[in-house]
Amino acid sequence: MKQIFVTIFTLMTLSSYGQDKNNYTHFNKLTEVEGTDYVIASVENWGKIPDAKNKYLLFINTKNGQTKQVDFPSDGYFEKLEQVKIDHLGINQIIISAQTIDLDEKKGIDWNDPKQIIILSPDGQKRTQLTDNKLFVSTWVVNKQTGTIIVTGHNDTNNNNKYDKTDKSEILIYDLKTLRLVSKI
Repeated sequence: MKQIFVTIFTLMTLSSYGQDKNNYTHFNKLTEVEGTDYVIASVENWGKIPDAKNKYLLFINTKNGQTKQVDFPSDGYFEKLEQVKIDHLGINQIIISAQTIDLDEKKGIDWNDPKQIIILSPDGQKRTQLTDNKLFVSTWVVNKQTGTIIVTGHNDTNNNNKYDKTDKSEILIYDLKTLRLVSKI
């Protein structure tokens, strides 16, 4: 008799969990955008299946409550978000390193896909992918004296959509004011 009750209660529990159609929203991190009225919230929406349905950054105007959503692929990943504000050069940008492209086309974005550098305006209205899709970004740093971002990585020169010995390592220098490539080393 005990086994029948355990079985019945287990089935009821599983069926009630299966009826849960709610989405769950996770606000992972809040970042103040210095010198502006904005705060950036990192948001993930999760469904019943343990996988994110969508990921985005939410730019919140703290004066009036208006928001601007900047979407990323649900299987993508943004690693680092940094504001670069250089007043004497008139630069105020949000820099994000993120994996947003399924280069190898193997059922979604994973660790083998390249990381890109994406530049956003402080209010989230403008979005520019700075690096090429085939550049696998390793590291980056901003030189605040010159207003440039220096990016290291390797370029998929043989077009096999993965990193291997024949790929060329590069150092790229971009101007943060114009968002143009200045030099390639």
